[in-house]
Amino acid sequence: MKISTFDTTLRDGTQGESISFSVDDKLIITQKLDELGIDYIEGGWPGSNPKDKEFFERARDLKLRHARLTAFGSTRFAKNPVEEDRNVRALVEAGTPVVSIFGKTWDLHVKRALGITLEENLVLISDTVRFLKQHGKEVVYDAEHFFDGYLANPEYALQTLQVARDAGADVLCLCDTNGGTVTRRLSEIVAEVRSRFEGVIGIHTHNDSDLAVANTLAAVEAGATHVQGCMNGYGERCGNATLASVIANLELKLHHTTIGPEKLTALTSVCRFIAELANLPLRNDQPFVGKSAFAHKGGVHVAAVLKDSATYEHIKPETIGNRQRVLVSDLSGRGNIIYKLKQHGLADRLEEDTRRVLLERIKQMEYEGYELEAAEGTFELLVREALRPGTHFFDVESYEVSTRAAGGAPSVSTATVTLNTQDGVHTATETGNGPFHALHVCLRKCLSKLYPQISDVRLTDYKVRVLDSNKGTAANVRVLIEWSDHRRSWSTVGVSDNVIEASWIALVDAIRLELMRLTEKDDSIDKAVEDYCWGV
Repeated sequence: MKISTFDTTLRDGTQGESISFSVDDKLIITQKLDELGIDYIEGGWPGSNPKDKEFFERARDLKLRHARLTAFGSTRFAKNPVEEDRNVRALVEAGTPVVSIFGKTWDLHVKRALGITLEENLVLISDTVRFLKQHGKEVVYDAEHFFDGYLANPEYALQTLQVARDAGADVLCLCDTNGGTVTRRLSEIVAEVRSRFEGVIGIHTHNDSDLAVANTLAAVEAGATHVQGCMNGYGERCGNATLASVIANLELKLHHTTIGPEKLTALTSVCRFIAELANLPLRNDQPFVGKSAFAHKGGVHVAAVLKDSATYEHIKPETIGNRQRVLVSDLSGRGNIIYKLKQHGLADRLEEDTRRVLLERIKQMEYEGYELEAAEGTFELLVREALRPGTHFFDVESYEVSTRAAGGAPSVSTATVTLNTQDGVHTATETGNGPFHALHVCLRKCLSKLYPQISDVRLTDYKVRVLDSNKGTAANVRVLIEWSDHRRSWSTVGVSDNVIEASWIALVDAIRLELMRLTEKDDSIDKAVEDYCWGV
């Protein structure tokens, strides 16, 4: 069965905390959702703010191939004739083929929020829907708080749907606005509505009870054929139903048609694209599209996945544009290491004993507090060192750093580093913006003559985490540093009870790694690391 998809990321999604899209962002996202095959894209509320008004003005120039752009608003104000209501007029002037309006279903809201009689509310709904239909609009009627309203006064809740349908509403969308309805009850109510009304019944759920996706699927099984939600589950409070999960479940588990299997492979990339524009990290554990959705860490799991991925994966990740990953950590078995090497043709280059030593080294490092899942640069260095034992670029003879502040003046950090390289001993003393920066400058200066290529390596991020806070200032810390050489980024990690030493370890490993890359161009290793980096 064909199930219509209605994306409200650009309207309801922007009501979520920390979500703010520019007009340009909204236009780009609209195009992406259209390419994905979404049926309806709710762009915003043109009568509520200048940004949404501008969006609809500029959206007229979009050449959408599939989606029907939708403007959102409410029923008319009780004091205004519908043809004079500013917000309703704005919906018409937005120029979209579809308008979505919400009306009050719960008698509590009618009496308390609107302060009118139940009969007057029915007239608001009827007038507004009829006016929009007279202007040639497809109308999606959102029955706000429908499930709460039905539980409080089922006869009246159903009356609101009836007047909307009689006025010409094309879709009656049942909204779990507070997100508090449990799945079985919601399913029963949707089935009751389905038995009373012909035409399209829709479902719009919120996630306050962590049931939004489950409730949406249950509504479809009870007869709804129109589903609403937001990509990545954005939305007010706990968010809306995650539309990507709804789509994937409908297509792959319930065998309905939404965007179609050929478009399904773009689902992951679209979710990540929208997260980037929102300037928010996509949850690693987000079902279907998160980086951890098909990640395997336990040795037993990996051993099974190597034989048959269905042992620990509910679908093939490629069907929704994601991919399988194997993590390397203290929980790793030999299969994890073999997987990473075998995947890119490196397994034959390491003997059994070497693989075993590599695995034990990784486990010991994780036990000490290293986190190789987030430090793909350190992992790459371990692999390269195992493949090229004895490769040596420099020894650290000594390093020291001090920071001095006097008389309220800014502090000054001074470092001295001594290295032993193949062309002799090099010592540098430099000042910097803090002790780590001073050490960084010294290390580069000592190596610059022999290895001038490392000048391209730049620090881009620096994170410190306390590992055992119960020890107070004596606690071990983990320092994770991100680097870039303008072509790619990678991270290295250091652990110590001294934050300077932990930073120094990560710094030295980053430089050693870059030197190994420069002296041996190995495409197979690059591919293995690229795969690992993708998943971190």
